[in-house]
Amino acid sequence: MRDPRVLRWEPVCRAVTLLLGPYAEVVLHDPATDRVLEVWNPLTARAPGDPSALGDLDRLDPSADDVYGPYEKLLADGRRLSSVSAVLRDDDGTPSAVLCVNLDRTPLERAAAVLSAFGAPTTPPPEPLFDTDWSHRIAHVIGAHVRSTGRPVDRMTRQDRLAVLRTLDEAHVFTVRRATPVVAEALRISRSTVYGLLTELRTNP
Repeated sequence: MRDPRVLRWEPVCRAVTLLLGPYAEVVLHDPATDRVLEVWNPLTARAPGDPSALGDLDRLDPSADDVYGPYEKLLADGRRLSSVSAVLRDDDGTPSAVLCVNLDRTPLERAAAVLSAFGAPTTPPPEPLFDTDWSHRIAHVIGAHVRSTGRPVDRMTRQDRLAVLRTLDEAHVFTVRRATPVVAEALRISRSTVYGLLTELRTNP
């Protein structure tokens, strides 16, 4: 005959395993005997009746009332798990069972590695090509300034614009006849403002 606690909490445990697919193990423990009551989608060879080792929770501070974690576990095959445990109480407040959800972090770590590889620094473009592509130079200089200051173009100060224009001027971008309107549009200011700031820069280098 199945334990009534398993029958009571099985819908919850099955719901969690359905939501988290093959990557989550759900375990129901008996806190009185420190034994496993039932396992859904087991990630290890544990089975009902095996030791629970719930004493490990004594070393953790609860993150909420009767809830512990997320905390880390390590399997023998090297997989890392993120785990949470919840104490389930009877109507009179007596601990009846402990519900643990163990999430295999392997797919997340693999996805993070892929994203990190895509975001890794790339080699700079060939300088001769980069120098001739003045529109790319404009975008690069403005984008680099936005990243370094944390201020988007529409929040740039006068000093920000002067710094950007100084860098572009030193890169000889304004020797290209069509560059000024492109710079003005990228900085969201008028052409006359660009000319005025350039005059100020060249007058007071």
